[in-house]
Amino acid sequence: MAKVILTHEVQGLGSAGDVVDVKTGYARNYLVPQGFGIHWTRGGEAQVAQLRAARDARALASVEDAQALKAKLQENKIRMQVKTGTGGRLFGSVKPAAVAAAVSAAGLGEIDKRKVTLPTIKTTGEYKATLHLHDGVDAVVTLQVISQR
Repeated sequence: MAKVILTHEVQGLGSAGDVVDVKTGYARNYLVPQGFGIHWTRGGEAQVAQLRAARDARALASVEDAQALKAKLQENKIRMQVKTGTGGRLFGSVKPAAVAAAVSAAGLGEIDKRKVTLPTIKTTGEYKATLHLHDGVDAVVTLQVISQR
């Protein structure tokens, strides 16, 4: 087993700043080369504190703030202009980063792209997306995907 300090959130393993025990091969072949973690050392505790401080700064301060943001997001539709071909088919698809940018551009707040869950969007229309704002607080927003002309 190897101890690794996570530098990014890894699904099913932990968030940035967490110290986790993983199999040596998983750490050596995946986590460290992909930049998701660094090997744990005694001096690494300062890095852990720094990563946790950064994570806490990005996280919404409280459940009340998350509830307020949820209400604001759910009462508005998020408009996204995308390049389309004939029949309203998209070139590619809508990605979580584009949704986070659209929320920010609409002036509704800052959302982490890793907290956005989308259906596969390949045509124009209205879709529902889920934004994880805080533990136990998820906002379901309406996305209006329109053609960019």
